[in-house]
Amino acid sequence: MSEVKYSKEHEWIKVEGDIATIGITQHATEMLGDIVFAELPEKGSSVTKDGTAGVVESTKAASDVYTPVSGKITDTNQSIVDDPSKINEDPEGSAWFFKLKLEDKSEMNSLMNKEEYDKFAKETSA
Repeated sequence: MSEVKYSKEHEWIKVEGDIATIGITQHATEMLGDIVFAELPEKGSSVTKDGTAGVVESTKAASDVYTPVSGKITDTNQSIVDDPSKINEDPEGSAWFFKLKLEDKSEMNSLMNKEEYDKFAKETSA
């Protein structure tokens, strides 16, 4: 069974086996507005927990995309580079950013569940 967790940088992560799919949350897209550009990490590159793994730009601002866990990039979602508006349409579904092979599953323990994240997002945007 896959479980979705959330970071304080407004990324979501869904783990299936030792592969994690990562993207930005609905809340993040609402704060950013219309997304016009996405940059993703290179396949095969290694990323470190809380490190920068990409960039999104909107009509309002540019924002780094962080990785909530460490690992090696196994796949990237080219469709959101080709059409960044997809991120606004389905940020927590088909508009995922990248997949990685988890280095240390215990890093998931520091992340929030949906209820904790919703409370955090509400408090930080108030």
